[in-house]
Amino acid sequence: MAQAASGQQGAAELFLVLVIAAVILLAGRLLGLSSRTQIVALVVLFALVLFFQVTLPVGNPIKDATGSLANWAILAGVAAIVVGYRAILQRLRRDASETKASPVAPDKFSEAELNRYARHIVLREIGGPGQKKMKTARVLVVGAGGLGAPALQYLAAAGIGTIGVIDDDVVDSSNLQRQVIHTDARIGMPKVFSAQEALQAQNPFVTIRPYHRRLEPDMAAELFADYDVILDGSDNAATRYLVNRVAVELGKPLISGAITQWEGQLSLFHPASNGPCYACVFPNEAAAGLAPSCSEAGVVGALPGVVGSMMAVEAIKHVTGAGATLIGKMLIYDALYSETRLITLKSDPACSVCGQPPK
Repeated sequence: MAQAASGQQGAAELFLVLVIAAVILLAGRLLGLSSRTQIVALVVLFALVLFFQVTLPVGNPIKDATGSLANWAILAGVAAIVVGYRAILQRLRRDASETKASPVAPDKFSEAELNRYARHIVLREIGGPGQKKMKTARVLVVGAGGLGAPALQYLAAAGIGTIGVIDDDVVDSSNLQRQVIHTDARIGMPKVFSAQEALQAQNPFVTIRPYHRRLEPDMAAELFADYDVILDGSDNAATRYLVNRVAVELGKPLISGAITQWEGQLSLFHPASNGPCYACVFPNEAAAGLAPSCSEAGVVGALPGVVGSMMAVEAIKHVTGAGATLIGKMLIYDALYSETRLITLKSDPACSVCGQPPK
């Protein structure tokens, strides 16, 4: 009975000290003291208790009031376990945060990227080296409409590291029949920002650069200089001839596509690689009425998806060096009759854009 009463008394005295510790913590919070100061106060309290337990004789009222040494040893062990556990958790969280924040080298892939691009990497014609080339490639797409939409989508999915898109238009409900990266909820939003939102949601490992403005002669050269390949999906002749002229001046490969009604065409123009330029094939703008726009003549919704995807394939082949590109050739696709034709293109020595000046 006496031992039980003594144990109960020790527990009560231990509880009293813990209440004092709780008061110290509460007072520290009310006074706005730092966590370090509060911990120091608790350590001082614990040190005083141990000092009394070790130095004072049995029966001393101060020693009795601070409980027993055994109880304090148990409490110290529990506290050490809790503090150590918290320290380990903080270290693990810090390491995880640093790992997540650490940028991956431009020529290296994270585990998530390796899994994402696995179907490319196993292709003999692309493999790891080709995927690295795509990661460091910079492709500019002119136009985020019918052709630009699928081209942008597949370039981002393929892992082209930096994709620029320039367009001054906004999303309209009439676009949604064929421009698949835009949605009903983004009607009225600039197309380049709608495209950026869609592509970043699809592949967070690529960088999207939107340029919400019309391509003008005074800024085209400076813009094109930042990119390796140019894709032209514009819908007017003036822009097409401007894109071609600047691409030729800078020696940039130009992948150009066009669609109307049920038919589409595309080619890779690159005079620097002994191919013709766009002006070699189309030296003059078509006469009024001969090349109506999609809004005037109409276009079947899936056709831009076919031709735009082919443009993305040409870009991937050019960047990786896989297969044979459409330099010096034009692919014509007739969706209405399921016919595909491939015609040969030749450079025009008298071309006003890429031809040799007369001696």
